[in-house]
Amino acid sequence: MAAILLTSPMQGWATSLDTVPDAVFAERMMGDGVAIDPTGDCLHAPCDGVVLSVHASGHAITLRSPEGAEILMHIGLDTVALGGRGFTPLVEEGASVDRGDPLIRFDLDLLVCETPAVITPVIVTNSDRFTIQGHEIDRLVAIGDTLMTLVRRDERAADAAIVAGDGVRRTIVVPLAHGIHARPAARIGAAARAFVSEVSIAKDDRIASVRSPVALMALGVRLGDDVTIEATGPDAAEALAAVADLILGGMGEGADSPAASAPALPLVIPATTTLPADGRLRGVTASPGIAIGEAGLFRLAEIAVAQAGNGVEAERRALDVALAAVFSRVAFRSTDATEAEGAIREAHAALLTDPALTDAADAAIARGDSAGFAWRSATRAQADALRATGNARMAERADDLLDLERQVLRTLAGEDPDERIAFPHGTILLADDLLPSHLLGLDTTTIVGFCVERGGPTSHVAILAATMGLPALVAVGSALARIAAGTPLILDAGAGVLHVAPDAASLATAQTAIAAQRDRRTAALADAGRECRTQDGVRIEAFANLGSADDADIAIRNGAEGCGLLRTEFLFLERESAPDVAEQTAEYQRIADTLAGRPLIVRLLDIGGDKPAPYLPIAAEDNPALGLRGIRVGLAFPDMLDAQLRAILAVRPAGQCRVMVPMVASLAELRAVRAALDRAIEATGHRDPVSLGIMVETPAAAVTAHLLAREADFLSIGTNDLTQYVLAMDRGNPAVAASLDGLHPAVLALIGQTCDGAAANGRWTGVCGGLASDPLAVPILIGLGVTEVSSAPALVPEIKALVATLTLPDCRALAHDALSCGSAAEVRALAREFRR
Repeated sequence: MAAILLTSPMQGWATSLDTVPDAVFAERMMGDGVAIDPTGDCLHAPCDGVVLSVHASGHAITLRSPEGAEILMHIGLDTVALGGRGFTPLVEEGASVDRGDPLIRFDLDLLVCETPAVITPVIVTNSDRFTIQGHEIDRLVAIGDTLMTLVRRDERAADAAIVAGDGVRRTIVVPLAHGIHARPAARIGAAARAFVSEVSIAKDDRIASVRSPVALMALGVRLGDDVTIEATGPDAAEALAAVADLILGGMGEGADSPAASAPALPLVIPATTTLPADGRLRGVTASPGIAIGEAGLFRLAEIAVAQAGNGVEAERRALDVALAAVFSRVAFRSTDATEAEGAIREAHAALLTDPALTDAADAAIARGDSAGFAWRSATRAQADALRATGNARMAERADDLLDLERQVLRTLAGEDPDERIAFPHGTILLADDLLPSHLLGLDTTTIVGFCVERGGPTSHVAILAATMGLPALVAVGSALARIAAGTPLILDAGAGVLHVAPDAASLATAQTAIAAQRDRRTAALADAGRECRTQDGVRIEAFANLGSADDADIAIRNGAEGCGLLRTEFLFLERESAPDVAEQTAEYQRIADTLAGRPLIVRLLDIGGDKPAPYLPIAAEDNPALGLRGIRVGLAFPDMLDAQLRAILAVRPAGQCRVMVPMVASLAELRAVRAALDRAIEATGHRDPVSLGIMVETPAAAVTAHLLAREADFLSIGTNDLTQYVLAMDRGNPAVAASLDGLHPAVLALIGQTCDGAAANGRWTGVCGGLASDPLAVPILIGLGVTEVSSAPALVPEIKALVATLTLPDCRALAHDALSCGSAAEVRALAREFRR
């Protein structure tokens, strides 16, 4: 049984046919399907197929897929009355088309003005032969995103649950665009743990318990694969239904088209062991940038372990102690850790408790093996299984297992798990591979970049390199091992090239490029004190994101015009009790004094989720990103919210501080905070007006910005969280973190909608998320209507220098073109061309 994947034919909001204000479609008289409220101006093919018909007025088209499914796409309602106005068909009847090919262009503005609705039904008209197994609705979709999965009706019998002995089993077709990788594996396991019954998933001749993410990943399940779910126990039927429904529901994994995902096959690593004649080795960019330095070799010897143990109980106890010690170390997340580092630590902590590893090691110890030998056997067997799937993402997770193997073995040997090796200043590190713990343990002040023979662009090491700003290449090949320590190198990671022993001319060219970057930075610093304006005089406020008074000092020295986001969590985490009003006031005052009267936007406490506080009774959550976090925590603990509001009101001069509410999803939440602020104002006798704004981090806030802006004094977009919620990708999950890009057209569409909603109510919109620090994104943000960008303190000069080269009409044209792109990669290519 093969699934038929239909992808979104247009960008917009996908919804149920029930919402279509036309009985013909809402009551499925023509067939079942999905509706899309478009934000673009072109209809594309949702699959390969043949054009059966194009309506004479150009408003509707029907395709037949190779499997025989017939798909009608009807742009808007009552659009036939336009007589063809506003529609430009791009294909003819009988034409063969590929998925994503443009079919019909349409004038969205005309349709909005002259038709009852622009909502576009996408219908399977021969639903007597095909049925929808899963669909993606109630979310933004871009062209090419997964929309529906179809199966033949005569094949649906395989989906029924079959009683087998004391259990049940059911065969389904997997609709997940990326198959079962780390994130869905973890969610499937969490769903099964709510039941007593044992649940397993089988593919071909292999079977895995759903309680083990590693074992599930090792099955290598891909989009469209048949899998059989089997449950045994007292609540087997309920457990099977929960797991099957979770998988068939998509788990948000249809938000990217398969073509846009990471490579489905392993990276092709050059097999040559000799250096090319021109001395240029090619690799895959993990983190862009250019560096000149000398080769430093990172080679770790295999850790020797004895196979024979000293008794089962002693070895089990030794392994338990070592696992607990490594777990405690990797699970701890300091307040200054980056998001990427914290996510990697959390992923490693989960692997350390995976039953596929611990059970295998325990069985080996029972056979007489030592703790170290048993742990090595368990991790390597699972690493080999992940590599055998032929999937690049799974192969990169195998590296994480080997990292944990080494850390546990060193702990068993009584050694420091962190292997710290010193290198001279100006080193470009060369290795067969690097593990996350290695990179985190290096003194990166002496390292200017690194290259590895293996690895992949979405590996944890690649993510860390980008976070640290280190140029890096992966998958360079074994020829890298031919380079001797101390060899001069030029690493142009952006171009994917390592130049070995470059000649004088090449060195001079690279030095010129680096000097030009340095000169631009120097010039930007020299002009950093100027007011931030575009070339045509439009005022754009250049603020900085802060976490302390020290950050504020750096920001002022770099020309920041204020603070667009003060992270107040630094006062609340890593302590036994919440800070009182006096302590908070003193710290906020220090920052306000450092800013010397410049605006200070204080974000109310944003904890919960991945930032727990031990003194708050917040229960563990299966999905903390969707649980009690942000302003939900403040409203759940009103005394703590009141104390923070009073501390902010006490800062002088009055009016310098503005209050910003995190993670708003409804007008009711904003009103509740407004009421709490009014009570604090009355209680403290505060007489000056206080500006109260919101962070737009949820799709709900962006879509209803026009309503929120009636009662909020300003809106500031947190693009990091907004992106993860729009794309249904957990930004704390390294398996998808590398694909999380705020320049995705769906995210940009919501940013534009936020700006429009704010402007309609006379409010300003800022951006304090990662896009505000991205030079490729800033022109697009300005074109969408953003008038304040709050970036990392050290980047403020470059952002101000960039803004000074822009004009508002050019930015608006760029933003318009970006919204018509099909992917974040296309937007970035467009933005690079704009900069050139």
